[in-house]
Amino acid sequence: MKYSIRVNRTNAEAQRVQVVRYEKRKVVELKHIGTAHTEEELIDLKSVAESWILAHPPHPQLFTLKVEPPPSPVFLKDCRYQGIWHTFTYELLHRLCTHFHFTHLKQRILVDLVIMRLFEPVSKRRSLTLLARYFGIEYSENILYRALRTFSSLKESVEEKTVAVAKKEFGFDFSFVLYDVTTLYFETFEADEMRKPGFSKDNKSQQPQIVIGLMVTPQGFPVSYEIFAGNTFEGTTFLPTILAFKKLHKVDTLTIVADAAMLSLDNIEKLTTEKLTYIVGARLGNISPTLLNTIDTSLLHIDGATTRTETPHGTLICAYSKKRYSKDLSDMNKQITKAENQVQSPGKMRRAKFVSVSTDKVSLNDELIAKTKKLLGVKGYYTNLAKMTDADIITHYRSLWRIEQAFRIAKSDLATRPIFHRKEEGIKAHILICVMALALSKYIEIKTKQSIHSVLDACKSVTDARILHTVTNKIIVMRSGIPDEVKSIQEILPH
Repeated sequence: MKYSIRVNRTNAEAQRVQVVRYEKRKVVELKHIGTAHTEEELIDLKSVAESWILAHPPHPQLFTLKVEPPPSPVFLKDCRYQGIWHTFTYELLHRLCTHFHFTHLKQRILVDLVIMRLFEPVSKRRSLTLLARYFGIEYSENILYRALRTFSSLKESVEEKTVAVAKKEFGFDFSFVLYDVTTLYFETFEADEMRKPGFSKDNKSQQPQIVIGLMVTPQGFPVSYEIFAGNTFEGTTFLPTILAFKKLHKVDTLTIVADAAMLSLDNIEKLTTEKLTYIVGARLGNISPTLLNTIDTSLLHIDGATTRTETPHGTLICAYSKKRYSKDLSDMNKQITKAENQVQSPGKMRRAKFVSVSTDKVSLNDELIAKTKKLLGVKGYYTNLAKMTDADIITHYRSLWRIEQAFRIAKSDLATRPIFHRKEEGIKAHILICVMALALSKYIEIKTKQSIHSVLDACKSVTDARILHTVTNKIIVMRSGIPDEVKSIQEILPH
């Protein structure tokens, strides 16, 4: 027996969505879903109807005669336990996908793979097994592999939908975005045009990798990403990602916050040409002795003191912190001790930072030590925001921890790496699924103020026990009680 989604037009502007089944040429209404007044509402209601069908699957009858509902009471001797489904968690995550309009992409398997990436991140093939086990949703491997080839074309559509959520839910206005890169390695040693060895942030330098440039809002909500070959220097990923984002969303002004690796004169010139503003970390070890003396004289080791200096890279803002001074001093003393040991026993260890090597001797680099001492406790920032205060510049830069947190979620909770795909289309599909799952997880975390792990762990406690009544051959579904903690999550998230 099959359930169907029925759409009836009630008037010129409204359509009623129902779940029905057909018995002896008659329509039996099982569930009225709602009435749509726009095409978007119609798509959303159809998605809700699909979720209802998944939660209440039809089961074939053993007899051709009409079977009445199971008698009350139902005797245990007539029942067979069929296992449990996590339909509650699926429904919650599917509603969130509908809220993001991911269901408008008309790729049901993509939505289900995203949900599976959140629920229990595994390989795509293993995901098919677990979708059937946990939710009663079945796909063939042929459907999976055909679908994977099409996912990469949806990147811009997905980005537009996540940006729309960021604007509506979190007040994102394109004024500030955070940018950083990470690397994702492959479970192979075979390289190609995209999968190449390079500087690995995962300490997997012998294995091929790709580089991911990610943009997030000041709250850490992802709004854009780009994929680069594994040997790409992170500084060269900066402009392509920013300019692609600017073009897609027709942004006139935008301030980018990034770390020091993104800084180069070429990047600064092009950002200025594009009328974009920036806050980028400064590597003070490369500044001139004159500028160093100016900064040292201006700050005077006063906690919280700042100074501004004009440079070819923009305005250099330097700030002094006693807390940072203590850490920097400890690190420097360790390096000096290591260097002194190497001077006494040259050649027995890797070259230390403060060691100077000439043709006839190994000695301490006193000049570098003196320069380092002047920089203890000092942090620098380059910017072209002339009217913003030093304190605000520093505050915006410090929010970069949000993007580091997003990378940790992607790599640990969502198991983005290692990647097992070989072809480029499969790699891009994998990253798309993971970024969509990251957007959903960050939404949940921001709204509930709990980690995605805690939220899902609580929701997984609600299960649907499935019991076969052998007399009628019908499945009886018994949902466990919903704890107050989960009810509060339900109230916060779209429902």
